Amino acid sequence: MFRWKNSSQTEQEHNESALREAKIKELKALLGQLSGRSSLYCSDACLKRYLEARNWNVVKAKKMLEETLKWRSTFKPEEIRWDEVSGEGETGKVYKAGFHDRHGRTVLILRPGLQNTKSLDKQMKHLVYLIENAILNLPEDQEQMSWLIDFTNWSMSTSVPIKSARETINILQNHYPERLAVAFLYNPPRLFEAFWKIVKYFIDAKTFVKVKFVYPKNPESVELMSSFFDEENLPTEFGGKALLQYNYEEFSKQMNQEDVKTANFWGLIHRNNNQLQASNGFSGAEISPEPIQTNP
Repeated sequence: MFRWKNSSQTEQEHNESALREAKIKELKALLGQLSGRSSLYCSDACLKRYLEARNWNVVKAKKMLEETLKWRSTFKPEEIRWDEVSGEGETGKVYKAGFHDRHGRTVLILRPGLQNTKSLDKQMKHLVYLIENAILNLPEDQEQMSWLIDFTNWSMSTSVPIKSARETINILQNHYPERLAVAFLYNPPRLFEAFWKIVKYFIDAKTFVKVKFVYPKNPESVELMSSFFDEENLPTEFGGKALLQYNYEEFSKQMNQEDVKTANFWGLIHRNNNQLQASNGFSGAEISPEPIQTNP
C-alpha cells in the first residue's frame, strides 16, 4: 500500500510537471517572436513566474507579461545607474544588505522612517534599481528575494504617501511576480495599523500571504525570524546580533561596480558620455524591447 501511494504520487508529480512545461511552451508560442531585451527577459524561468502568478492560466499570464514588457520598454529599469538615484540613497532608506537569508536569497532592507525626498518618480526609480540589482545577485538556484522593513523613527509625518505605497505594491506584484519570498514588517507601531488598513487592499492574495508582522517580544515572531535568518548576521534592529551599518560612500562604490555587471548582463557598454550603448554600437534607445507581437 505504501509503495502504491509513493508510485501514485510520483506519477501525479510527473504529470503536473509535464502539464506545466506544456503551458510554458504555449505561452512562449502566444508571445510570438521576441527580440532584443524582451527576448533576454522572457526566459523559461520568467514565463514560469508569470504563469505561477496567474495560477497557470496562460491567457492571463500572457496579458500580465505583455504589460510588463510595455512597462520595461518605457521605464527601462536595466538602464538605471547609481548616479541617477544616489540622492535617494543618502540616508539608507532602502539598500541591499551585506548578508543573505538561510535560503541564500538577496535581502533588501527598507527603513521608511529615513525617507529623505518627496519625488515619487525618483523614489520608484531608486526602488526599481535596487530590485533589479537584488535579482541580478541571486544565486543560480534561487529566484526570490527577502525584504526586512525596519520601523524605527517611523511616524505618520515620515510615512510614505498612500500613492507611493500603492505604486510600490503595483510594481512589485505586477512587474516582478514571484520575486518576493517574504516581507517582514518588524515591530510596526500602533499608528501603522491605520495606514495598513488602507494599503492592504492594494495587495493581491499571493503577495499578501508573504507579508509577515513580527514583534521582538513575541516568541512566535522570534522563532519565525530565526527560521529565515542566522542571528549572527541579522542586525540588532531585527532581533539579531550584528550591527547595522550603512555607509553611503562605501555603498556607492559597490553600486558603481554593480552597474558594470548590469551593463554586461544586458549587453550594454557602461555609461559613456551620459549614454548607454549596446555592445554592437547602437544606443540604448535603438535597442529598446521590440513591440509585442500578438496573434490576430
